[in-house]
Amino acid sequence: MVKLTSTEIDAMRAHFLIIGLFSALLAMPAAAQECDPADESQTGMSICADAGYKAADQKLNATYGEIVKRLADDADGKKLLQTSQRAWITFRDAACAFSAGGVEGGSVYPMILSGCLEGLTEIRAEQLGEYLKCEEGDMSCPAPG
Repeated sequence: MVKLTSTEIDAMRAHFLIIGLFSALLAMPAAAQECDPADESQTGMSICADAGYKAADQKLNATYGEIVKRLADDADGKKLLQTSQRAWITFRDAACAFSAGGVEGGSVYPMILSGCLEGLTEIRAEQLGEYLKCEEGDMSCPAPG
Protein backbone atom coordinates (compact mmCIF):
# COMPACT_ATOMS: atom_id res chain seq x y z
CA MET A 1 0.00 0.00 0.00
CA VAL A 2 1.34 3.42 -0.94
CA LYS A 3 1.12 6.16 1.64
CA LEU A 4 0.74 9.72 0.36
CA THR A 5 1.79 12.81 2.23
CA SER A 6 -0.72 15.58 2.83
CA THR A 7 1.19 17.68 0.25
CA GLU A 8 0.81 14.96 -2.36
CA ILE A 9 -2.90 14.59 -1.54
CA ASP A 10 -3.38 18.36 -1.86
CA ALA A 11 -1.58 18.32 -5.21
CA MET A 12 -3.84 15.51 -6.43
CA ARG A 13 -6.93 17.42 -5.33
CA ALA A 14 -5.71 20.49 -7.19
CA HIS A 15 -5.14 18.42 -10.34
CA PHE A 16 -8.62 16.90 -10.09
CA LEU A 17 -10.11 20.36 -9.57
CA ILE A 18 -8.33 21.69 -12.65
CA ILE A 19 -9.44 18.68 -14.70
CA GLY A 20 -13.02 19.15 -13.45
CA LEU A 21 -13.03 22.85 -14.34
CA PHE A 22 -11.58 22.14 -17.77
CA SER A 23 -14.20 19.45 -18.37
CA ALA A 24 -16.95 21.85 -17.32
CA LEU A 25 -15.69 24.44 -19.79
CA LEU A 26 -15.73 21.88 -22.59
CA ALA A 27 -19.29 20.87 -21.67
CA MET A 28 -20.64 24.43 -21.73
CA PRO A 29 -23.75 24.76 -23.88
CA ALA A 30 -23.23 25.53 -27.54
CA ALA A 31 -25.59 28.50 -27.17
CA ALA A 32 -22.82 30.44 -25.41
CA GLN A 33 -21.01 30.70 -28.74
CA GLU A 34 -21.68 32.79 -31.84
CA CYS A 35 -23.20 31.30 -34.97
CA ASP A 36 -20.75 30.94 -37.83
CA PRO A 37 -22.71 29.91 -40.95
CA ALA A 38 -19.46 28.71 -42.52
CA ASP A 39 -18.94 26.18 -39.70
CA GLU A 40 -20.45 22.97 -41.05
CA SER A 41 -19.51 20.88 -38.02
CA GLN A 42 -22.38 19.44 -36.03
CA THR A 43 -21.57 21.77 -33.16
CA GLY A 44 -21.52 24.77 -35.51
CA MET A 45 -24.84 23.82 -37.07
CA SER A 46 -26.37 23.32 -33.62
CA ILE A 47 -25.13 26.75 -32.51
CA CYS A 48 -26.74 28.35 -35.57
CA ALA A 49 -29.98 26.43 -35.08
CA ASP A 50 -30.12 27.65 -31.49
CA ALA A 51 -29.48 31.21 -32.66
CA GLY A 52 -32.36 30.89 -35.13
CA TYR A 53 -34.69 29.69 -32.39
CA LYS A 54 -33.64 32.51 -30.08
CA ALA A 55 -34.30 35.08 -32.81
CA ALA A 56 -37.76 33.63 -33.42
CA ASP A 57 -38.42 33.65 -29.67
CA GLN A 58 -37.44 37.33 -29.44
CA LYS A 59 -39.87 38.14 -32.25
CA LEU A 60 -42.62 36.18 -30.51
CA ASN A 61 -41.94 37.94 -27.20
CA ALA A 62 -42.08 41.35 -28.88
CA THR A 63 -45.38 40.51 -30.58
CA TYR A 64 -46.81 39.12 -27.35
CA GLY A 65 -45.71 42.28 -25.55
CA GLU A 66 -47.51 44.48 -28.10
CA ILE A 67 -50.73 42.55 -27.55
CA VAL A 68 -50.34 42.87 -23.77
CA LYS A 69 -50.01 46.65 -24.23
CA ARG A 70 -53.23 46.70 -26.26
CA LEU A 71 -54.95 44.79 -23.49
CA ALA A 72 -53.75 47.19 -20.78
CA ASP A 73 -57.31 47.94 -19.69
CA ASP A 74 -58.64 44.41 -20.23
CA ALA A 75 -57.62 42.17 -17.32
CA ASP A 76 -59.78 39.29 -18.56
CA GLY A 77 -58.30 39.52 -22.06
CA LYS A 78 -54.76 39.52 -20.66
CA LYS A 79 -55.56 36.48 -18.54
CA LEU A 80 -56.95 34.62 -21.57
CA LEU A 81 -53.86 35.57 -23.61
CA GLN A 82 -51.56 34.38 -20.84
CA THR A 83 -53.44 31.10 -20.45
CA SER A 84 -53.39 30.45 -24.18
CA GLN A 85 -49.69 31.28 -24.44
CA ARG A 86 -48.77 28.98 -21.58
CA ALA A 87 -50.78 26.18 -23.16
CA TRP A 88 -49.14 26.86 -26.51
CA ILE A 89 -45.64 26.70 -24.97
CA THR A 90 -46.52 23.35 -23.38
CA PHE A 91 -47.77 22.11 -26.76
CA ARG A 92 -44.71 23.44 -28.63
CA ASP A 93 -42.23 21.89 -26.24
CA ALA A 94 -44.02 18.52 -26.26
CA ALA A 95 -44.40 18.51 -30.05
CA CYS A 96 -40.72 19.29 -30.56
CA ALA A 97 -39.63 16.71 -27.99
CA PHE A 98 -41.62 14.16 -29.98
CA SER A 99 -40.28 15.44 -33.30
CA ALA A 100 -36.67 15.20 -32.15
CA GLY A 101 -37.20 12.07 -30.04
CA GLY A 102 -35.81 9.76 -32.71
CA VAL A 103 -32.37 11.32 -32.39
CA GLU A 104 -32.38 12.00 -28.64
CA GLY A 105 -28.93 11.45 -27.19
CA GLY A 106 -27.26 11.93 -30.56
CA SER A 107 -25.10 14.83 -31.66
CA VAL A 108 -27.78 16.04 -34.08
CA TYR A 109 -30.45 16.28 -31.34
CA PRO A 110 -29.84 19.95 -30.35
CA MET A 111 -30.02 21.05 -33.99
CA ILE A 112 -33.22 19.09 -34.69
CA LEU A 113 -34.87 20.29 -31.48
CA SER A 114 -33.90 23.93 -32.09
CA GLY A 115 -35.13 23.75 -35.67
CA CYS A 116 -38.52 22.51 -34.53
CA LEU A 117 -38.73 25.13 -31.78
CA GLU A 118 -37.81 27.84 -34.26
CA GLY A 119 -40.41 26.74 -36.81
CA LEU A 120 -43.31 26.51 -34.36
CA THR A 121 -42.28 29.76 -32.66
CA GLU A 122 -42.24 31.59 -35.99
CA ILE A 123 -45.73 30.28 -36.75
CA ARG A 124 -47.00 31.42 -33.33
CA ALA A 125 -45.44 34.86 -33.80
CA GLU A 126 -47.29 35.14 -37.12
CA GLN A 127 -50.55 33.99 -35.50
CA LEU A 128 -50.27 36.56 -32.73
CA GLY A 129 -49.14 39.20 -35.22
CA GLU A 130 -52.48 38.88 -37.01
CA TYR A 131 -54.15 40.29 -33.88
CA LEU A 132 -52.10 43.44 -34.36
CA LYS A 133 -53.51 43.89 -37.89
CA CYS A 134 -57.19 43.85 -37.04
CA GLU A 135 -59.32 46.38 -38.84
CA GLU A 136 -61.37 48.83 -36.84
CA GLY A 137 -64.72 47.32 -35.86
CA ASP A 138 -63.57 43.71 -36.28
CA MET A 139 -65.60 42.03 -33.53
CA SER A 140 -63.57 38.80 -33.87
CA CYS A 141 -60.36 40.58 -32.86
CA PRO A 142 -59.39 40.07 -29.20
CA ALA A 143 -56.76 42.85 -29.28
CA PRO A 144 -58.19 45.80 -31.19
CA GLY A 145 -55.83 48.65 -31.94
